Amino acid sequence: MRLKSLCITVSTIALLIAVAVSFIAQPFVTPLPSTPEEIDTAKLKAHVKYLSTEVHPRSSDQFSNLEKAGQYVFDELKATGAPVEVQEVKVKGKIYRNFIARFGPSTGPLLVIGAHYDSDAYTPRNRKPKGTIAETYTPGADDNASGVAGLLELARLLSKKPQSRSIELVAYTLEEDPHFGTEEMGSFRHARSLKESGRDVQLMLSVEMIGYFSDKENSQDYPAAGMSTLYGDRGNFIALVGNLSHFGVIRRAKALMRGVSDLPVISCNAPSNLQGIDSSDHLNYWNEGYPALMVTDTAYYRNPHYHRPTDTYDKLDYRRMAKVVQGIYAITQHFF
Repeated sequence: MRLKSLCITVSTIALLIAVAVSFIAQPFVTPLPSTPEEIDTAKLKAHVKYLSTEVHPRSSDQFSNLEKAGQYVFDELKATGAPVEVQEVKVKGKIYRNFIARFGPSTGPLLVIGAHYDSDAYTPRNRKPKGTIAETYTPGADDNASGVAGLLELARLLSKKPQSRSIELVAYTLEEDPHFGTEEMGSFRHARSLKESGRDVQLMLSVEMIGYFSDKENSQDYPAAGMSTLYGDRGNFIALVGNLSHFGVIRRAKALMRGVSDLPVISCNAPSNLQGIDSSDHLNYWNEGYPALMVTDTAYYRNPHYHRPTDTYDKLDYRRMAKVVQGIYAITQHFF
């Protein structure tokens, strides 16, 4: 190969890499500043502590505790003054419940923000314990009491003034196995009901684990080699995750979240077969053709306590969790 041809080839490859990086990671998003709301970190912690201790375990096989967790979420949402709908999810003769709090007008383009309130049934080390032993179940503080706490704090903020756009905050049941990826998921039921009603959903955000952060070197892992070069090896950021068709949506959401605090916000547009990219409730909105993103601390790529008995409330960073909530609130006010 001649030198000139080699230079052209290298330049072409470099250009393709640059284009790919810009599309996947969007490194040059300009923040859209807005005034941050004050977040009650003590309340965030109280929500997480209650869900991960008082009603532990709250997995689908512990129906009574899951019902108590749902009642807590329902009561907290009702306390904001918002109308709250109970949406039933029938599975094998039992009725599980989603809770939908509505803000703003009843018509018009809809913003959906959701988080699941159930937790994983068993730890990976002990899939079939004999009897009901709380110590073999994960308390689910990060997964996903943190997301629910963020949802409840969002409800408080949204209730402080009339909202000009239609917003639904949804607490989902049955996200975890053995229901994940099936029609038994609470988010499947909600997404399908929106589709059947013909509702225009402009954006859905799945708030999935937002409380675990680390500034240590090599505290962050990724599903593919080379991603640490793009995003770094420290688990000190919050991630926005979407598929390849949501470039513009994720770009605006990222700009708004970066505009309200100093918390690093990274984004990833990737194929749906990238491991972990569809591992939450947003999957069901993708399947209905709606734009949906996951807001996450990246779960098992960062948190060593994922689905373990050690996922407890004392390990979370409520200060940085509050900044995540500030960012999501900014999306509710300025995305459309």
